[in-house]
Amino acid sequence: MKQVIQSYKNGKLELAEVPVPLCKSSGLLVKNMNSLISIGTEKLMIDIAKKSLLGKAQARPDLVKRCIDKAKKEGLINVYREAMNRLDEPVALGYSSSGIIIKVGSQVEGFKEGERVACVGAGFASHAEIIWVPENMCIKLPDEVSFEAGAFSMLGGIAMQGIRLADLSFGENATVVGLGLLGLLTVQMLNSYGCRVIGVDIDERKVTMAKRMGASLGLAVGKDDVTAAVENFTRGYGTDAVIITAATRDNSTLELAENICRKKANIVLVGVAEISLTRKSFWEKELSFTVSKAAGPGSIEPIYEQKNYDYPIEYVRWTQKRNIEQFIDLIADKKVVIDDLITQRFKIRQALEAYDMIISGTQQCIGVLLEYSEAQDTNKSDEKVFSQKEIINKPGSKNAGLIGAGMFTKNILLPALRKVKDVNYKAVATTSGMTSAHIAKRYNFDYCTTNYKDLLKDESIDHIIITTRHDLHARMIIEALENKKNVYIEKPLCINYDELRQVAGIYKKAVDNGLKLMIGFNRRFSPLAQEAKECFKARTAPLCMNYRVNAGFIPKEHWTQDPAVGGGRIIGEVCHFIDFLQFICGAYPVSIFAESISGNTGKYLEGDNVVLSIKFSDGSIGTITYAALGSKAFSRERVEVFGEDSVLVIDDFKTASITKAGRQKNIKKMSQDMGYTEEMEYFFNSPNFKADELFRGYLYTALATIKAVESIQEKRRLAVNIDELVIEEAA
Repeated sequence: MKQVIQSYKNGKLELAEVPVPLCKSSGLLVKNMNSLISIGTEKLMIDIAKKSLLGKAQARPDLVKRCIDKAKKEGLINVYREAMNRLDEPVALGYSSSGIIIKVGSQVEGFKEGERVACVGAGFASHAEIIWVPENMCIKLPDEVSFEAGAFSMLGGIAMQGIRLADLSFGENATVVGLGLLGLLTVQMLNSYGCRVIGVDIDERKVTMAKRMGASLGLAVGKDDVTAAVENFTRGYGTDAVIITAATRDNSTLELAENICRKKANIVLVGVAEISLTRKSFWEKELSFTVSKAAGPGSIEPIYEQKNYDYPIEYVRWTQKRNIEQFIDLIADKKVVIDDLITQRFKIRQALEAYDMIISGTQQCIGVLLEYSEAQDTNKSDEKVFSQKEIINKPGSKNAGLIGAGMFTKNILLPALRKVKDVNYKAVATTSGMTSAHIAKRYNFDYCTTNYKDLLKDESIDHIIITTRHDLHARMIIEALENKKNVYIEKPLCINYDELRQVAGIYKKAVDNGLKLMIGFNRRFSPLAQEAKECFKARTAPLCMNYRVNAGFIPKEHWTQDPAVGGGRIIGEVCHFIDFLQFICGAYPVSIFAESISGNTGKYLEGDNVVLSIKFSDGSIGTITYAALGSKAFSRERVEVFGEDSVLVIDDFKTASITKAGRQKNIKKMSQDMGYTEEMEYFFNSPNFKADELFRGYLYTALATIKAVESIQEKRRLAVNIDELVIEEAA
């Protein structure tokens, strides 16, 4: 299918051929009929993307500072490479469309195939032939509302929220500054609610349109004395509220708003302006100023938009969805008319022509619609898109398939995989068609898809790399092994007891079939880890080990903090450090005690700040201090190992010191080396892959993290014994 995609790296627009998105359980697959180009927002995105690297840095100084801080810890080369990878990330344009439901997710109620809907939200209601949209981002269209009108829904919701924040009553005077699409919608809605509307713009043609659409007074900046006209129109009081829907690079619109407001009036910024307020005006008039956020409560909130949690109407009367429903009702009642706002229509195949027209400014544009053919085949949910390259598979090479491609995969794992010899890139699968197509093109995969089962069924693929969210790991490991694939999966192995038993149950059969399973515990493959192993290889006594992790804060809303999806930070990340200590001492955990901070923990969850004490089978002991309380400016990881009159220290896998036999050896890398390339090389090409030894360690590590969570809850030390898994599996 076709989709409009922008490169943030160079600003280039592309009408790309991408796979149809996967219909996930919490949303709907919709065949677009129309989508609206948001001229102001999308043109701003394109303008920023076209800036030089310096220009982008000037536009986002906050991100530059973050990169500098990170470079101090990880090295300039790594951070520069990651920044370039992020810039190369494609952006889906569009956030307001309408269409027909062609598939309903298993968890969705209240919608059915064939229904007409409006779709909203950046990343969802894109300019694409078929889109996947969460349930809360879909609104049914009544028969009286056309697909064209429905495509304006997000803009209508944004305008509606601005009006609500202005806190107006019928009969009051409302001034709308900026009479583009958003402003003209606002004028019509205010008029329908019984307000006396004043429309202000620098373009006389738009002022004329506003008057035709219900504005009682229209004023052109530069031609009319706006302040005097508003004062006369309002009987000398000033306007009751100003809603700014213009996009400017200075604070001129805010200065105008201050001048024309009555005392105790409201100013609402819906558009874009430099926020610089005059204290004297705000003090004398006791003005209120608000920046409106999108279409209302729930907008850009993951729990609302992606998890479909609604706010009870008795507490939050007007959410994003209810604002948009009200806007659609106004269209159905003919109180808001869309037809005159549509200035251009383009077929989806002409999308790039539409953007050329908008960027060049050769025509007056207000509402620009993209149209999609009704005749298009919509039964393409398992579509693959093949590359245009000549497919040449090197004899004796391994054929790799990739499932999942988040930021870690794109910034870290795939660049590391590029360095591994004798690997053919066969296929990539992500739930987003755009992401899947981008990865396939950039890394030269033979084809891309949104259905991971396509890779499992592909008999030419013998190695599968899985980098999905944690709750999918166990299931995908089992399916891949059953389909006779060698499996590399990012940590963790699984997130609970039941999954651990299931994976343990299938593994023996897989090994008997000569298959490999490897978890992405990369640190043990780093050059400095190998130095540490060598340092203590001839020891005769147990080790005393300490691993300190300055982990940083992760909001509780993040998917990794959800026990059902990410498993929490102990299961999802602390497994890394348990595995590393296990590698250094060459023994398995036999017991574990974990304790988290208590008392007033503020914004932190139970697993955010913990200390773990681990006893190993060879008598060694290890502590892991995992803290989210620290500063990001401080180093992230430090390992200390004591044994045999020797001390080894590793800092951020960039520097190390070994003190042995009275001498100190210092090692310094140009940049941080976490062992990603070495682990990929081991997975694909090691002639001595220690399958059983590794898997036994994986079981111990996974069980230790589960026991650590239980230890915090039960406040006692717990045994770690994988035999209990075998006993329960056999039962």
